[in-house]
Amino acid sequence: MPESAPVHGYCDVRFQKVRDVFEKNLSDGLDLGASVSFCLDGEIVVDLWGGWLDFGHKQEWASDTLVNLYSTTKGMTAICAHRLIEQGKLDLDSPVAEYWPEFAQAGKATLPVRYLLSHQAGLPAVRKPLPAGALYDWDAMTSALAEQEPWWEPGSKHGYHAMTYGFLVGELVRRVSGQSLGTYFREHVAEPLDADFHIGFPEELDARTSKLHGNLIAPKKSGDSTAQAKLPPALRQLMQDMGDATTMTGAAFINPPQERGAVNSRAWRAAEIPAANGHGTARSLARIYGALARGGEVDGVRILASDTIDNAIEEQAFGPDAVLGGLPMRFGLGFMLRQDFMPLSPNPRAFGHPGAGGSIGMADPDAKVGFGYTLNKMQQGLVGGAGGFAMLSAFFDAL
Repeated sequence: MPESAPVHGYCDVRFQKVRDVFEKNLSDGLDLGASVSFCLDGEIVVDLWGGWLDFGHKQEWASDTLVNLYSTTKGMTAICAHRLIEQGKLDLDSPVAEYWPEFAQAGKATLPVRYLLSHQAGLPAVRKPLPAGALYDWDAMTSALAEQEPWWEPGSKHGYHAMTYGFLVGELVRRVSGQSLGTYFREHVAEPLDADFHIGFPEELDARTSKLHGNLIAPKKSGDSTAQAKLPPALRQLMQDMGDATTMTGAAFINPPQERGAVNSRAWRAAEIPAANGHGTARSLARIYGALARGGEVDGVRILASDTIDNAIEEQAFGPDAVLGGLPMRFGLGFMLRQDFMPLSPNPRAFGHPGAGGSIGMADPDAKVGFGYTLNKMQQGLVGGAGGFAMLSAFFDAL
C-alpha cells in the first residue's frame, strides 16, 4: 500500500477532484512535497500543501514553503517588462540598443525589444566558454550577451532562451527603471499583491526553502540512464544535447557550467537569475496570475492594464523550436500560450509559464482563473509535468 502523505489547506467542495489528484501524486511518489492553488475571479478556492521536504520524511512541507521554480520565473520577469511598456518607458519595436547601447555589437544594432520577449532574438546561448560562477555575475552575463553574434537571423525563427532570457529582459528593465529585475519585481508586483515570490533572496528565507531534488540535465549517453533510453529518439537526442556544451542547445543550458546541486546553494538563491531562480509558493503564483486573469487587478491592486495583457498574449511565434529539438512551442511576449502540446486550459486565451521539472503558473482570462503548482521532486519534462496538467484538467472538469 502506498504511504499516506500529510496534506493540509483548503479546497472548495466543488474541486474535490483536484484534492484527489494532489493526494494521489503524493501517495504514488510522483511528488515528494508540493503545493497547489487556484484563484477563481479573485477568490482562492484551492490552497493545498503536503508531503515532505526530504526523502527521509522527517520534515513536512509547510504552508509557506518556498522552492526553486526554474522557468516559471520567466512569467514574473515578463510582467516587469510589460509594466514599463505600458508606461511608455520601453517600446517593443525600438532597438534594444536604444536602451542598452553595448548591445549593438555583432550586428545587433537594429534588433527590436520584441524579439527578446518572444525568443526570436537568436541569443539562446553564449558561444565562448564562460567560467563557473559566471551565472551569478550579472555584469559578466550581460556583457557576454552584448558581445554575442546571433545564432540565427533574428526574427527568422524562434528558439527557447532558457537561461539568457532573464539576463536579456532583466538588463532592459535595469537600464530603463534603474532597479535590478529582482528589486523591481519585489517592489512593483510581489509586495503590492502580498505574493510570496522572490527572484534573489537573503539567507533569512533559507529556513523555509525546500531543496529541489533531481537533475535538470540528463546524462550525455542514453545508455547511462534506463529512463532516458525509453524516450522517443528526438527527445532522447535533445536530452543528450542539453548535456553537451559544444552544441547550441547544450550551451543554452550549461554554459556557464553548474555543479550538481547548485540550485540548492546559497549562491544560487542570492543571485538574480530571472529566467530560472524564482522561488515561491503555489499561492503566490495563483495570486499573481489570478490578477492577470481579471484584467490585471485583484483586491484593488492593479499590476497591468487589460489591454497590456491582451498585447502580451498575442501570438508571436509557433512551431518547431530551434533549441528544444523541434518541440512545437507557442510564444507570446514573455508567456507561453495554450496549445495541445501544453493544455493549460480548455480556453484558447490561457497563458502562463511552466518550469523544468513540473512547476506551472497560469492565467485563464476567459474563466478568470489563476493557477500555481510548486514541487520539490523534479518530474520529467521541460515545459510542465504530468502532475500539474492533471490538476488543471480536474479543476476545469469541475468548473
